[in-house]
Amino acid sequence: MGRKKNTPAERQFLMAHVVRTERLSANFVRVTLGGLESLEVRGDDHWCRLFFTREGQDVLALPTHTTEIGWYLQYLATPKTRRPWVRAYTVRDARPEVGEVDIDFVIHADRDGNTGPAARFALEAQPGDRVGFLDQGAAYTPDHPHDWTLLVGDETALPAIAGICRSLPAQTRGVAIIEIPTAGDRQDFPAPSGMEITWVARDESADAAGRPGELALRALTAATLPDGDVHAHTIGESALATGARRHLVNDRGVPKRHADFSGYWRQGRAATS
Repeated sequence: MGRKKNTPAERQFLMAHVVRTERLSANFVRVTLGGLESLEVRGDDHWCRLFFTREGQDVLALPTHTTEIGWYLQYLATPKTRRPWVRAYTVRDARPEVGEVDIDFVIHADRDGNTGPAARFALEAQPGDRVGFLDQGAAYTPDHPHDWTLLVGDETALPAIAGICRSLPAQTRGVAIIEIPTAGDRQDFPAPSGMEITWVARDESADAAGRPGELALRALTAATLPDGDVHAHTIGESALATGARRHLVNDRGVPKRHADFSGYWRQGRAATS
């Protein structure tokens, strides 16, 4: 069955604070944020934008415009000395009764061991640190009848895939392919019994020297998939997301409308905001 878009009718900036952090594995840190009692929990791949201070900033200055275009234009017009970092993340779990959400950060580093501002925030966060929070709704909103579900992503997509699986109807059948840096980065999450979860760990492959996502794409192209109409959601590194959709449409005859994709990031290119 199709579903309506799941986005907030009115966007508002919320001021959250760090409650605690937890090192889940070599490549994941979970940051629990509090102060979000007014947040509407949307399920699926509920995502948000987080705002945190740059080095040397004492005040977290959030935009005042709440429209999708207005806040971003205001943000870009703010001098960098006052402009916070902003990054997009999926809500891994939410506890509305206490106003808390969990955000899982992937700790990517370059060849010299340098991390980006979001990973540094996660590694250095202390209870009480303030974070801006902008609800963006859920991106997983299939709008056509389908017989089974396909989810494909890398480590940055793991929270989204976990959230979608947790929200799927119990009778759902399908396949989820998740590429992670190491076998130790696997996470348990609830999913319908008919969903087959395939983990692809780069440290267990003899041929993982390429860009993240290549192994997941290879696993998809080699997979025997269920019959019937599919809704596919391919997410993560840009080449994986677009390559998976291209394979489904061109090689497996999946209608374009049945295959959503979102390239969260691009290997070798840092976010600039």
